[in-house]
Amino acid sequence: MNLFDILGPVMVGPSSSHTAGAVRIGWMTQKLLGEQPVEAKILMYGSFAATGKGHGTDRGLVAGLLGMRPDDERIPDSFEIARKMGLSYSFGIANLTSAHPNSVVLEVKGKSGRTLEVQACSLGGGRIMINRLDGLDVNCSCEIPTLIVHNLDQPGHVAEVTSMLAHKSVNIANMSLYRDKRGGSAVMVVEMDQPLPKESLEWLEHLEGIVKVTYINVTEGEEDDVL
Repeated sequence: MNLFDILGPVMVGPSSSHTAGAVRIGWMTQKLLGEQPVEAKILMYGSFAATGKGHGTDRGLVAGLLGMRPDDERIPDSFEIARKMGLSYSFGIANLTSAHPNSVVLEVKGKSGRTLEVQACSLGGGRIMINRLDGLDVNCSCEIPTLIVHNLDQPGHVAEVTSMLAHKSVNIANMSLYRDKRGGSAVMVVEMDQPLPKESLEWLEHLEGIVKVTYINVTEGEEDDVL
């Protein structure tokens, strides 16, 4: 346990789980989309749905989608700022089963037309977990450099990714594989001990059978990086 675990995050309150966690979920969704969202459908579940309005969960999620961090003093004014920045948003109730009580589903659309569906939960203390991306399980915190590869479920893709990481001397901290069905859509989630060079990401994107590559680096002291 470190000091952060005891004191919690530096944030605009009132709640680390319902406010700071919500901001971080929205912020991470924007990073995963890779651009500024212009439309957002926000569906809350469990405690988020029941008590979120009083805890500022709704404003926190919108603030995160606008790129704000948990300590941003503008969070209480996020609805007004969203209107000025051209973000259209709506709220509803998520129909989930056996999800964490502090869960939300965000369906977002970016300026380019790119869309993304994220299911995430707030674990407390400002920590979050991304549970699903576009209908596929991922279950990652993105607290260390994380590579998310959407690909066709075909032989060889895992070997290509791991060989590339070995060639770049990048150590794998954790790796998870998911697919919707045999031969269908698949996702690799690779958490790493070191940042990944940009040229490696560009190489992955051009491989046959790779649908989308997302890289998130939000480690302390480094620039945020999403591709």
